[in-house]
Amino acid sequence: MRPHLLSDGSMRFICLASALLQPEPPKTMIIDEPELGMHPYAIEILAELIEAASHKSQVIISTQSSNLVDYFEPENIIVAFRHDEYSLGDLWRKNIISGVPVHE
Repeated sequence: MRPHLLSDGSMRFICLASALLQPEPPKTMIIDEPELGMHPYAIEILAELIEAASHKSQVIISTQSSNLVDYFEPENIIVAFRHDEYSLGDLWRKNIISGVPVHE
């Protein structure tokens, strides 16, 4: 099949499946909102691939999708909240997190 005939969600799924099914995966994989543009059934398969990949690699996913989160156990989910409505950059500049910011 020619790639231009596939939907964005289908192409995204193929790319993510390729990354998650690597025979020698990296120690850590970080994927931002992997479910975007995917059919609900594809999200279910994606969740299975993520879970399987997590046995060989640390897989970190950021998502706002309750559909994707529903496929995981609560102990596998970390919820992050913005501290006092500050951005990460604000916290860094205020020296609440370590490191020294470079002043622009």
